Amino acid sequence: MIQILTLAQVVWLEMIRRKDFYVLFILLAAFLAILMALDLFGLSQAVTYLKEIGLLLTWIGAWILAVSISARQLPQEERSLTIFPLLAKPVSRVQVLLGKWLGAWAAVGAATLVFYALLTGMVVLRGGTFDTLVLGQAWLLHLGFLGIVTALAIAFSTCCNADAASVLTYLITLGAWLILPRVPDLVLKVSGPTQAGLMALYYALPHLELFDLRRRLVYAWEPASSATVLLILIYGLLMAAIFLTLGALAYRNKRFTHGAML
Repeated sequence: MIQILTLAQVVWLEMIRRKDFYVLFILLAAFLAILMALDLFGLSQAVTYLKEIGLLLTWIGAWILAVSISARQLPQEERSLTIFPLLAKPVSRVQVLLGKWLGAWAAVGAATLVFYALLTGMVVLRGGTFDTLVLGQAWLLHLGFLGIVTALAIAFSTCCNADAASVLTYLITLGAWLILPRVPDLVLKVSGPTQAGLMALYYALPHLELFDLRRRLVYAWEPASSATVLLILIYGLLMAAIFLTLGALAYRNKRFTHGAML
């Protein structure tokens, strides 16, 4: 366990050293500042637009950060040849994979909390508020979403370089977000192999839409039940565990050669 936590700490330090988080934070702050200065379309509901667009930008920023940080962890170790002394220590490949995932997940989760704090501050300055309980639930479920995304990127990076792992993660998560909620309607309009393929995708890919509480925040709806939030978080951890298990199986017998991963 100590080895896993040490590897996770290294990922934290890397995020602090690199500019990914700072660039996204500055961009988010700039967009929110522009929205605060505008009364869109002359309407009096500028706070609603600030909430809606701000939350969308927060999700996009966290998604980009999660993929970029997690997809490069293993290929970076292999490219810089630090994977050899790392595995020469009493550290297994599974521990390396889990440490990298835990560090990426925790680092992106902390960065997302900063994004939420920034948005909340902007909303308060504009005269609006967020329900504290719903805000807490939204962040917790966002953590579940990030756990799946980082696990998927780590799994792909066990057999791909960083760029390929990032592209595959973006495509699958975007497809799961946009297509899976519409599959129940689509299967009623098709039959045969197409219907079977859609149902296979529906059960195989993660249902990322479950983790989205943006509407509850924007329109001040009541909090979700604690049981529902807990079940969704358990589902997220199970999906992350499945992806990490697949990644561990792929990584177990991987051969490392000097300069192989570019």
